[in-house]
Amino acid sequence: MTDEAIQRVQVGDIEIAYETFGRREDPPVLLVMGLATQMIGWPDEFCRQLADRGHFVVRFDNRDIGLSTHLDAAGAPDVLAIMGGDVSSVAYGLPDLATDTVGLLDALGLDRVHLVGASMGGMVAQLVAVQAPERVRSLTSIMSTTGAPGVGAPADVAVPVLLAPAATDREGAIQRVIDTYRVIGSPGFEFDEAALRDRAGLSFDRAHDPAGVARQLAAILTTHDRTPDLAQLDVPTLVIHGSQDTLVDVSGGRATAAAIPGAELLVVDGMGHDLPREMWPEILDRISALIARAG
Repeated sequence: MTDEAIQRVQVGDIEIAYETFGRREDPPVLLVMGLATQMIGWPDEFCRQLADRGHFVVRFDNRDIGLSTHLDAAGAPDVLAIMGGDVSSVAYGLPDLATDTVGLLDALGLDRVHLVGASMGGMVAQLVAVQAPERVRSLTSIMSTTGAPGVGAPADVAVPVLLAPAATDREGAIQRVIDTYRVIGSPGFEFDEAALRDRAGLSFDRAHDPAGVARQLAAILTTHDRTPDLAQLDVPTLVIHGSQDTLVDVSGGRATAAAIPGAELLVVDGMGHDLPREMWPEILDRISALIARAG
């Protein structure tokens, strides 16, 4: 990926940076990434392999991450106060990120797309399907949850990962990513430290904004339970979750699949809160099969 490949569009007050793979005339797939993770969290090769299966792939930076607009004027939220019930420092909610996503579709002239969301991106994708069902051909929700109390909660070992102090320099940021994925990554698959280091370094070089990440976290912490809304969906859906996800417990994926009528559930043994390269072929095949069924 090079900066020359990055394009930008204005969506309301937010400028969104995005990149495409494949042919415009193929079925469009929009990839929505999660908390604290730039669009490069969808690896280049993952996107190319999805495009090679006959899809027009779009990935983008959510607000407050990467090369999209950062709401610096909002300042850093008080996460501990939010967890205690004081939401006065929250700048926006997940429905706003869903509105950004629909605005991106408008700007790109994409009437209906196949949505694939990971973690917070899965939450956003669910909300797009709820708020604008006419824009969604299929929904794939990966390592995400419904927002219902009691499901998808992080394991005790993962809570410090969410609340750890932000890095202050490039090497510290890289090491924080390595340390994080040793906790939340996939114990049943190879730990690809070299790839993680490369991605973490590139992410730092593109944008390093701990306050923006905290604003995204605040949006997650104040989201509502989507279960009743998900039960009303009529969209072909695939839910993928790792059996050993310590950041979003697999109960979140099971609850998502149970909530959406007709949803297919794939629980991957040994997978944590990431996309292990060894699983790409099956994940991509499952997404492509869903797209084919959706028509």
